[in-house]
Amino acid sequence: SQIRECAATLLKYAKSTGTSIFIIGHITKDGSIAGPKILEHIVDVVLQFEGDSNNIYRILRGIKNRFGATFEIGVFEMLDAGLRGVDNPSEILLTHYEEPLSGIAVGASADGVRPYLIEVQALVSGAAYGTPQRSTTGYDARRMNMLLAVLEKRVGMKMFQKDVFLNIAGGLRVNDPAIDLAVLAAVLSSSLDISIEPGVCMAGEVGLSGEIRPVNRIEQRIMEAEKLGFSRMLIPYNNLKGFDTSRCRIQIVQVRKVEEAFRQLFG
Repeated sequence: SQIRECAATLLKYAKSTGTSIFIIGHITKDGSIAGPKILEHIVDVVLQFEGDSNNIYRILRGIKNRFGATFEIGVFEMLDAGLRGVDNPSEILLTHYEEPLSGIAVGASADGVRPYLIEVQALVSGAAYGTPQRSTTGYDARRMNMLLAVLEKRVGMKMFQKDVFLNIAGGLRVNDPAIDLAVLAAVLSSSLDISIEPGVCMAGEVGLSGEIRPVNRIEQRIMEAEKLGFSRMLIPYNNLKGFDTSRCRIQIVQVRKVEEAFRQLFG
């Protein structure tokens, strides 16, 4: 009742005087705002500032907005002088290697209307203790297990005796299903110890039968990859309806199944 009365008083003052008021609180371990939900219902906008204490990047994400959309994010970099806005997150999330390394794939992700290319790192090794380990950082562990089952059933890779470690570079957490194809490519690259050709990125959601499903905002993903100098991009088949590819300098390869994608990547 105290939170409700205080929030209502602040809201009345803000509306009557035209003043913007910021209420700063803290979140619980599962990422929700601490305290009763009534505070979220009263206010007009809920913004959540995410970030790992061991990482320099922070994300400002809209959870609720009565006067606009919530699918835009802001990426910030923590420096000595304070926070600085990052205009192009793709450039800071991609690492430039002197020579190609196995277990690394680049996926075209999108958070709301903002596309960015992100590096997916995988390490596959033999299980030393009988029960294989499955560890992820920045990616849903259950979805990775599903993708490993698809890799074993549809491609024939024996993963039940392998430890699999997955990491999303840059310390970000990615929930976009369009990064599924990059996850599988990184896992297979590490398992075969064959690097993916430089300048190749991909976007595609992987279904249980091994098909590569279309993703949203494919035009923005393609333009972002072209802007960063990528030469080839794997996308789902029939995902280019109404998009003129003649003005694109990047080579676009459409694939239907994960087997086709792997043949394009590894020959």
